[in-house]
Amino acid sequence: MTDFLTALGLVLVIEGAIYALFPDGMKRMMAVALALPAARLRAMGLAAAAIGILIVWLVR
Repeated sequence: MTDFLTALGLVLVIEGAIYALFPDGMKRMMAVALALPAARLRAMGLAAAAIGILIVWLVR
């Protein structure tokens, strides 16, 4: 559980830093994401999750 909470905290730090450092870029990225079809967003999310699992597996 400690590892999970640490990972969640790191995600929040990274997300928060991106929004704080590049707010206009994040707005543009959200506009682009809204224009994409749901299937493409789903595929990109699954790919990101798979890469994340691979990284965790390699590190552990």
